[in-house]
Amino acid sequence: MKLKATFAGLATVLAIASTPATAASRDYISIVGSSTVYPFSTVVAERFGKTGGTATPKVESTGTGGGMKLFCAGVGTDHPDITNASRRMKQSEFDDCQKNGVKDVVEVMIGYDGIVLANSVKSAEMDVSVKDIFLALAKDVPNPNGTETLVANPYKTWKDVNPALPNVKIEVLGPPPTSGTRDAFSELALEGGCAKFGFIKAMKATDKNKYKAVCHGIREDGAYIEAGENDNLIIQKLEKNPDAFGVFGFSFLDQNRDKVQGSKVDGHAPTFDAIADGDYGVSRSLFFYIKKAHVGVVPGIEGFAKAFTSEAAWGDEGYLADKGLIPMGKDLRNKVAKSVSKLEPLSGKEL
Repeated sequence: MKLKATFAGLATVLAIASTPATAASRDYISIVGSSTVYPFSTVVAERFGKTGGTATPKVESTGTGGGMKLFCAGVGTDHPDITNASRRMKQSEFDDCQKNGVKDVVEVMIGYDGIVLANSVKSAEMDVSVKDIFLALAKDVPNPNGTETLVANPYKTWKDVNPALPNVKIEVLGPPPTSGTRDAFSELALEGGCAKFGFIKAMKATDKNKYKAVCHGIREDGAYIEAGENDNLIIQKLEKNPDAFGVFGFSFLDQNRDKVQGSKVDGHAPTFDAIADGDYGVSRSLFFYIKKAHVGVVPGIEGFAKAFTSEAAWGDEGYLADKGLIPMGKDLRNKVAKSVSKLEPLSGKEL
């Protein structure tokens, strides 16, 4: 009888341990992910904490890739409720979520951002092409002798890359591989320049893996320096070194125009209007993802999502635009807000 009671007690303990943690174990929303989305998420969290009737959400900057790993690791309040992303969730990340029991993931597109190549305001403004960026930063580049072969990047200065550019050592501080900004920069700038070479572009049809390795591979000889997920640290380093450049989101440029300036890319400066109109080519969509299983368990998730997708926040005249977020068109905002209000999960086919 005693043994039976012991097993009954053990079953109860196991049942409690196997269910998602209750609101009592965490009364605040846990948000991780992109350093680019971090300032937008933080300001919404602070405002929501003052008016939403719940604790202020805790926002951590872990990088998009790092945030996806934490988010997809499981269900329960030991795991984040929301992850920010400066690119769309990858199919492999969605699959990881499914494998770990994170079945219903709600995608929320919040607006646009440009990726800038910036330097100190003490230096001359640069006007580069995506081809210049690829030649300056790629691990392997077309042989300078004109043959259709690849060699380890030999370029030491910007002038080596393009005679019209300054005779300044190539030194670029940028995000690590876990960053969505790094992914987007590789796809939009490096691959954009890489595809200017016909023989490399042809690889996409014959050897997709090699094409991606060539077009997304960043040199490791010191010309590109991984500066972590702290964009403010890059700003500080650019102030100290007028010859260096940094790669980060437009919002950080917008907030630090007294210290840094954005380079023109293919003749277009990174401005609010140029990104919104699509004229500035190195731009991307920004997102956050909600773990639907946590809605109703952790208080405030639906309210936070509603606050973020309100016209007061993400609208043309919203407070997030003042922080550097480029708003989506009104019709798209309405469509996303409607989907969020219904908490419609991804099927996986969209990715």
